Amino acid sequence: MRDTRESRLLLVLLIAIAFALITVDIRGGEDSPVDGARHAAATVFGPVENGVASAVNPVGNAIGAVRDSGARHNRIAVLQKENTELKQRLGSDDRNRSRVRELDKMLAKAGAGQYGIKGAEVVAIGAAQGFSWTVTIDIGAKDGIARDMTVLNGDGLVGRVTTVGPDTATVLLANDPDFTVGTRMEGSDELGFATGQGDRPLSVQLLNGKAKVKKGDRLVTFGSSKDRPFVPGVPVGQVVQVDPSGGNLTRTLYVRPFVGFTKLDLVGVVVVAPRQDPRDTVLPPKSQPTPTPTVTVTVTPSPDADMEANGEAGTDNPDANANPDPNANPDPNANPDPNANGQADDQE
Repeated sequence: MRDTRESRLLLVLLIAIAFALITVDIRGGEDSPVDGARHAAATVFGPVENGVASAVNPVGNAIGAVRDSGARHNRIAVLQKENTELKQRLGSDDRNRSRVRELDKMLAKAGAGQYGIKGAEVVAIGAAQGFSWTVTIDIGAKDGIARDMTVLNGDGLVGRVTTVGPDTATVLLANDPDFTVGTRMEGSDELGFATGQGDRPLSVQLLNGKAKVKKGDRLVTFGSSKDRPFVPGVPVGQVVQVDPSGGNLTRTLYVRPFVGFTKLDLVGVVVVAPRQDPRDTVLPPKSQPTPTPTVTVTVTPSPDADMEANGEAGTDNPDANANPDPNANPDPNANPDPNANGQADDQE
């Protein structure tokens, strides 16, 4: 298009409309008036993203083997069976072996917390819904997915579902600045709120400003009313820095998330919450410090040293039974030296 006055005016008008829509969306919050347009966009573009991912990844459809693990009865047995079937369908190359390990971890987390999950694959990042840190997954309303469901993987909390289309859904990641989740400290049960900070550690405000916290302490989700948008007990992260309390009512922590948000692949959407709060049981066992080995050095004398020691001892303590030297002890019956006798006669 030629650079004319009309084209410039059209560009300015489009920019003004875009800023107006952004402002209306932000002020609307959860009840944004553009939510219908967002839903329509997910409906239109979701199948395209899903189709592209299926064409690029030959094992994409294999994830469906773990999508129906929401039944409460014998949930762990069902997950194990589906895991075995998926392993058989996946190949034996390095990538697929890595995905099998990732799937194992996710199913172990779901089993430990008694979460009913539907497995999904990340097919796109940074959708056009206005969020900075989002991913698109390949399941949607047809699979029983609804807004404000918890999303996790084998490491811990991934995020929550924000927009749902027929075949895809958008997940707001836990490191997004608009993301906030209630947390519980392992052991002490101190409560707080974690907020995303992009590629930096999560910022956590503890409600108790005098709480005793140290580097290495771990946090899980506290849970929400009716388990939406968060179920309890999902691992969140580990404390890497503690700000001094300074007498404030709250205390700020900085927490490194367990999940690597830049390398997401397989995730699970929690469609059935646990009957009881698993609290800290979903956290992995703490790694024990490697003990420092104690080395005891024992000096063993060499054979040469033994011989030298014996030789010196023989010099200091001669053996009384040793044979005498014939030169040192002459025979008393031997003839005396004639010269010696002569000298003796002369002296007499």
